[in-house]
Amino acid sequence: MTNQDESERRTTVIDIPEAVGVFDTFEDLQRAFYDLRMVGFSRYDISLLARQEILEEKLGKAYWRTSELEDDPNAPRAAFVSEEAIGELEGAIVGGFLFLGSFIAMAAMLTPASTLAASIAAIAIGGSPATVIGTLLARRVGKHHKDYYTNQIEHGGILLWVRVSDKEREDVATKIMKGHSGRDVHVHAWSE
Repeated sequence: MTNQDESERRTTVIDIPEAVGVFDTFEDLQRAFYDLRMVGFSRYDISLLARQEILEEKLGKAYWRTSELEDDPNAPRAAFVSEEAIGELEGAIVGGFLFLGSFIAMAAMLTPASTLAASIAAIAIGGSPATVIGTLLARRVGKHHKDYYTNQIEHGGILLWVRVSDKEREDVATKIMKGHSGRDVHVHAWSE
C-alpha cells in the first residue's frame, strides 16, 4: 500500500459526542430530522449513511448491516435530503425542459412571416416532447431517492447521526430520536 492509498483510507475522528439512532421508515426519520432542526441542531451536524455505491467503494462489497455501522468511524456519511427538496428538483427538471423546448420552438418561429397561431403551435409541439423528457428524468431522480432509503431499510434501518456539544444536547437529541421511533439510540464519544 502506498502512502497515498494509506492517507485516503484514514478517517478523521473528532472529539465531539454523537447521538446515533436507527429508523425503520423514512417518515419517522424525516420527522426526527425536522424536530432536531426546530430545536437548533444545524443540518451540518446531522448525517446519514451514504448510498450503496459509496459504501462499497469505502468498505468493500461485503454485505453490511446497519447495526455493524452505527459506531464505525469508517462508515461513510451523507446529508439528509427531504422529500420536499426532491419534489423541488423534479419540478425544476420538468420546468427547465419545458422552457428549453418551448424556447427553441419559439425562436425557430420568430420570422416576419410567422403568425401568432403558428408560434403557439410551435411552442406546444416543441414543449411537449421536452416536458416528457423532463418528466422521465424527474421520475428517475425520485426513484433513486426512494431506492436509497429502501436499501438502507433492507439492511436493518436508516442510520442517523447527530453531533452533540454537551450533555443537554445529547439528552435533547436522544429524546427526539426515541420519540420518533428511533431504536438503538445511544451516544458515542466521537464523531467523523
